[in-house]
Amino acid sequence: MADKKNLLLLFDHPTEPVFMDKGKRVTVFDVPDSFLTDRYRPISNEVQSRVGDKVEQRVPVREISIPDLRIPMSLGRDEQFSLFLPKHRRIAGRLIDIFMNMRSVDDLQSVAVYARDRVNPGLDLPSFSQTFPDRFIDSQVIRKMREESFVVQPGSRMPITIPRDYTASDLDPEHRLWYFREDLGINLHHWHWHLVYPFEASARSIVTKDCRGELFYYIHQQVIARFNVERFSNNLARLLPFNNLSHPISEGYFPKMDSLVASRAWPPRFESTRLSDLNREADQLNVEIGDLERWRDRIYEAIHQGFVMDERGNRVPLDEATGIDTLGNMIESSILSPNRVLYGDLHNNGHTFISYAHDPTSKHLESFGVMGDVSTAMRDPVFYKWHSYIDRIFQEHKSRLPAYTENQLNYSGVSIAGIQVDTNGGRPNNLTTFWQKSDVDMSRGFDFLPRGNVFARFTHLQHLPFTYTISVNNDSGAQRFGYVRIFMAPKNDERGQPMLMRDQRSMMIELDKFVTSLNPGPNTIRRRSTESSVTIPFERTFRNLDANRPAAGTAEELEFNFCGCGWPNHMLVPKGLPEGLQCVLFIMVSNYENDRIDQQLVGRCSDAASYCGVRDRLYPDRQSMGFPFDRLPRSGVDRLVNFLTPNMSIVDVTIRHENRTVQRQN
Repeated sequence: MADKKNLLLLFDHPTEPVFMDKGKRVTVFDVPDSFLTDRYRPISNEVQSRVGDKVEQRVPVREISIPDLRIPMSLGRDEQFSLFLPKHRRIAGRLIDIFMNMRSVDDLQSVAVYARDRVNPGLDLPSFSQTFPDRFIDSQVIRKMREESFVVQPGSRMPITIPRDYTASDLDPEHRLWYFREDLGINLHHWHWHLVYPFEASARSIVTKDCRGELFYYIHQQVIARFNVERFSNNLARLLPFNNLSHPISEGYFPKMDSLVASRAWPPRFESTRLSDLNREADQLNVEIGDLERWRDRIYEAIHQGFVMDERGNRVPLDEATGIDTLGNMIESSILSPNRVLYGDLHNNGHTFISYAHDPTSKHLESFGVMGDVSTAMRDPVFYKWHSYIDRIFQEHKSRLPAYTENQLNYSGVSIAGIQVDTNGGRPNNLTTFWQKSDVDMSRGFDFLPRGNVFARFTHLQHLPFTYTISVNNDSGAQRFGYVRIFMAPKNDERGQPMLMRDQRSMMIELDKFVTSLNPGPNTIRRRSTESSVTIPFERTFRNLDANRPAAGTAEELEFNFCGCGWPNHMLVPKGLPEGLQCVLFIMVSNYENDRIDQQLVGRCSDAASYCGVRDRLYPDRQSMGFPFDRLPRSGVDRLVNFLTPNMSIVDVTIRHENRTVQRQN
């Protein structure tokens, strides 16, 4: 039987022919002549002979009868691929079906080799930063990498620095947030989340995952909350949602990136561009802005009625337990939507409309902009305005749910006596951020010769690690278990006034959540920022996919693939201000007996469960995501301090940004 690990070599250098050498150990696929494309069939021996005696391994490919690939091949090799486009989703679904129905690894390898040079290379990849670096870095940097690779031998190559702010100047206020929107780790997180939680597949089981719709709501709600705190960190006001679809988009965006697949630049969007009805025959797109507005109105109607109508005419309640999950799948919309015909495809088509705003009828033969791809969408300022608009729909539902009562929030016999945050050698309750330069290897995605590592050096936000110290009293007389929930939000609004609870709750960013045991009497809990349930470490965000990889097709490999999902740890803390951004840190110890999910966790990658869940398991918290801030506060609570019960506490925290840059040590 074929070695399953050889399948991974097909992801190396995706724009090169399949018969070229692959991998760190120089490997060549012995491809049957009938599998080669017409362009390369006459010259494959000539090209392969260039590798000559450098070949360390040859992989035999068996000639078999190939399934019908007309649908996957209907998207050209040099066209951009986007899961937001219904036609492209159908293409990807058909390819999944073909691969899943292969009888053996040998057959799968044969079909994959045949398909590799015929279908679009963007259909499915293990890591975009390594395999398609053009989605993340400046086109000028790619040209410098090509020159460095051609002139300098492997082992002596210098990292090529990505400019800190190459997409705009400080004349654009939105450019102050370049470090957030264009961060490699954040964009990888967004891409990886959608990889782990796809919204369409022919096999429904691939999409049906616990709390999938609610997770879609929550991770984007947290992105908007974090983005607004970053705006405060740059003396900017909160986002204004893109509420009126007929109004022009005030922000422009010029990506300055080239696509290695399409061999053309990602198109820009000029300031004050308006959305237009889409009529792009090649993309099978014929959608009107009125469709978006009708879908939006029907969703609002369902929220106000308290139920949605499924395809059979049955009422599906939007209740406290499952309503947000139903809405999440409906708004996105995934194949789990109760009624795609009635409630449409609001979120995905919003991305599509914006991404084609520069050429809605394909008059200029332009492809979609960065909003059309999950690996690039977060670079665009309008992403946050669009998702703020989407979040308002979710919040309309949340605002209609009953407020949590004091009994629901309290944990009888458990109280927090004090909390403190410390960095090494720093003042208590002061957090420090700065700039850091780091290197990431992007050689898998380039067809450079000679082979070898090609590093990009990028600048990103970083913070000093810190530790929470929480003093908790357990007066119950017996051992108890608590779920510790940690959030942070700005203390004042953009005018410098103390924030009202109804506004502050929407800017609460989750920092951590973990279980702790409480002995009778006083307890001291210490927790490091690197242990956050939200983030994954730098090494996992930009990991080498070949190093220590488990055997293909095993449960360990599935876990390995899931491990890349998580908010980057270097972006856990907002940037803050040189003079200090005043924030409030909130900690709650809830009753774990009410919150627990009884299940056996497997593997090592449940440490970013807050945003990514746990692979093949239930979401590890019975409470709603964002609890206790996912609903409006109870009557009479206008400030956070009035919201507190004995098992909660707050402390003022200052985030100071030091405008210095350090080099990360690998």
